[in-house]
Amino acid sequence: MVQENMKAFGTMAEKETPKTKETQPEIKGALTYEDKVVQKIVGLALESVDGLLSVEGGFFSNLTGKLINTDDVTTGVDVEVGKTQVAVDLKVVTEYHKNVPDIYEKIKEVIRKEVAAMTELDVVEVNVTVTDIKTKEQQKDDDVSIQDRVTSAAQTTGKFTSEQVDKVKDKVEDSTDKEARVK
Repeated sequence: MVQENMKAFGTMAEKETPKTKETQPEIKGALTYEDKVVQKIVGLALESVDGLLSVEGGFFSNLTGKLINTDDVTTGVDVEVGKTQVAVDLKVVTEYHKNVPDIYEKIKEVIRKEVAAMTELDVVEVNVTVTDIKTKEQQKDDDVSIQDRVTSAAQTTGKFTSEQVDKVKDKVEDSTDKEARVK
């Protein structure tokens, strides 16, 4: 009896499954990605490439393992996103004494892997132009120099502005004092 009920249940379940699928309407639409989404995936993925010091225009560094000066990892990453494929262009600074073709292969692999994992898009082209080669120390000094120059410029501008405000205040106070004596 139990076997007969199981057979009957199995038969009934088999009959209901196709009907359930048939009664649900097909959902139409399309999934697309803006370039900036893929740029961000690429920018974040590149942080893990050993020997890659920076993307021109971008400010990440493998020395610190975090972004420096900006949170915009898309700077220096140019992508063209189609319906199923992606092409990527980069200008990079690589580390002195590292094999640049190996770095290029690592860049292509990490980009292909991360873009496919997150979007299921195929990376069909990765063009990399090496614009400079530096030691880690040179890159660190350059990063610090940029930060120091920006900080110094901001401090100088702030000090100058403060001095000018003080001069204006003094002149206003002087003219107020003079007016009071004349009356």
